Amino acid sequence: MTDFLQAISGWPGAAFLQEYWVAYLVVNAAHILGIGLLLGAILPLDLLLLRSTRRRDLLTLGPFLVRAAATGTSLAVTTGLWLFSVKPVEYAENPAFLFKATLLVLAICNIALQHRGEHFDAALRSGQPSVRVRTLAATSTILWLSVLIAGRWIGFV
Repeated sequence: MTDFLQAISGWPGAAFLQEYWVAYLVVNAAHILGIGLLLGAILPLDLLLLRSTRRRDLLTLGPFLVRAAATGTSLAVTTGLWLFSVKPVEYAENPAFLFKATLLVLAICNIALQHRGEHFDAALRSGQPSVRVRTLAATSTILWLSVLIAGRWIGFV
């Protein structure tokens, strides 16, 4: 496994970030932007799904928040993997990073469950989420906030 991780650190993108501190700064800032966009969209969406007493809010905001969360997720994951490539062996030995990675996988699986079948789309169309959609929205809120906290923990371990 160490050979694989060291091979990742030899990737030209990792060398680029190691050589040019400004590039690392920009990629790190893009990672934070992705996290902000993700959480700034998914948390309001989850709250709308949980409370949904005003049908029109979910009908109007739901589709936009889904797209914004997807964009934030793509940016955060892409830049996160790029940042990981700079010190993959060190990160792989960091318990906080491993915890964050596990939570991230669970959060993404939760998204897949939420979007599987017609329940979620029906909730966006009708403005009336089912118990299943609400439960997965509550799970999403807990998981994404946990991912955020675990991510901040990495620097302290």
